[in-house]
Amino acid sequence: MTYAIIAIIIAAASFVFAMLGLGGGMVYVPVINWAGFDMKEVAIPLGLLLNGLNTALVLIPFARKKLVDWKGGAVMAVTALIASPLGAMTSGHVPVQTIKILFAAMVVVAALRTLWASKMAEPEEMMPLKKRSVIGFFTGGFAGFVGGMLGLGGGFIVAPILMWMGYRTKEAAATTALVVTFSSFSGYFGHVAHGTMNWPLTIAVVIAVLIGSQLGGRYLTQKAKSKQVKIIYAVVLLLIAIKLVLDVFYK
Repeated sequence: MTYAIIAIIIAAASFVFAMLGLGGGMVYVPVINWAGFDMKEVAIPLGLLLNGLNTALVLIPFARKKLVDWKGGAVMAVTALIASPLGAMTSGHVPVQTIKILFAAMVVVAALRTLWASKMAEPEEMMPLKKRSVIGFFTGGFAGFVGGMLGLGGGFIVAPILMWMGYRTKEAAATTALVVTFSSFSGYFGHVAHGTMNWPLTIAVVIAVLIGSQLGGRYLTQKAKSKQVKIIYAVVLLLIAIKLVLDVFYK
C-alpha cells in the first residue's frame, strides 16, 4: 500500500515537472524519505535516478517538436555532467542547512522574476551562441554541483537562466530537460556507491515516472500555453523555497 501511494504522488509530480523540463527531485526525495526510507542510502540516489529518467523520457516529445537547443545546451550539459558527482562526493562535508537557506532566497528571486516574465511577451531573439555557451559553462557547473549535493537535477537554476538568455518558455523547458538528464544520472552514479537498491520500490516509482513524464511532455507540446507554464513554474519554485526553509528549521 505504501508503494502504491508513493507511486501515485510521484506520477503526479512527474507530470507537472515534465512540463517544466525539471526532474522532480524536490518532490521525489522527501516523499521517499517521509515513507520511511533512509535519506542518504535510498531517497537521494533513487530521487536522482527518477530525476534523470523523467527528463530523459520527456526529451522524446520535446525533440520531436524541435524544441531542444542541442548546440546551446551542450556546454551546460557537459559541465553539469562533470560537476554533479563532485557535488555528490562532497555532500557529507558541507553544511547543507546553510546552502538550503541561500538557495531558498535564490529560488524566490527566480520565482518572482518568472511571474514578472509571465506578463511579458515571449522574447524574439536569443543571445548569440558563443555568449550562451560561456554563461552555460558556469551555470551548468554550478547547477550540477548543487544538484549532485542535494539530490536534485539543478533544473530550477538552469531554466530561469535560459529564459534570461532569450529562450522562449517551451524551448527553455526542453533545453533544461537536456541539462538535467546529464546532471541527474551523473549525480546518481556519484551517490550510488553509498546507497542500496530497493527493487520493489524502484520498479513501482519507475513505472510512475514513465506514465507521468510522457503525459506531462505531451501536454506541454500540444496544449499548454507559455504564460500558463510560466505561472506553474513560478508557483513550483515558491513551493520549493518554502520546502527548503522548512527542511532547515524543522529537521
